[in-house]
Amino acid sequence: MPIHPDSRSRYPSSWASISRRIRFARAEGRCECTGQCGHSHGGRCEAVHDAHHPVTGSRVVLTVAHLDHTPEHNDEANLLAMCQRCHLAYDQVEHAESRRRRRDAARGQCRLFEGGAR
Repeated sequence: MPIHPDSRSRYPSSWASISRRIRFARAEGRCECTGQCGHSHGGRCEAVHDAHHPVTGSRVVLTVAHLDHTPEHNDEANLLAMCQRCHLAYDQVEHAESRRRRRDAARGQCRLFEGGAR
């Protein structure tokens, strides 16, 4: 997935090579998700880079997800090659929260108690 410009500085300068190694050397060009995304794959997702996705039919672009949602944490155990469908589903809550923060900032609003009752 494209790195949002606001987050680019959180990734190491070697991110392109780390990502390539995870996607193509370790995962051999196939999504490594076994249900972490919330979809029931019945094992490992069958999506293959540059092929048609077995569920959506769209062209697969393999990405790398940080399992703890922390771009600075690049240990291989924290990284998983994922197709767009799995990665978007896995990061759904994080993406919604980021959108909310950017929207609130654009409006000049802030939350007094992050993560608390609203």
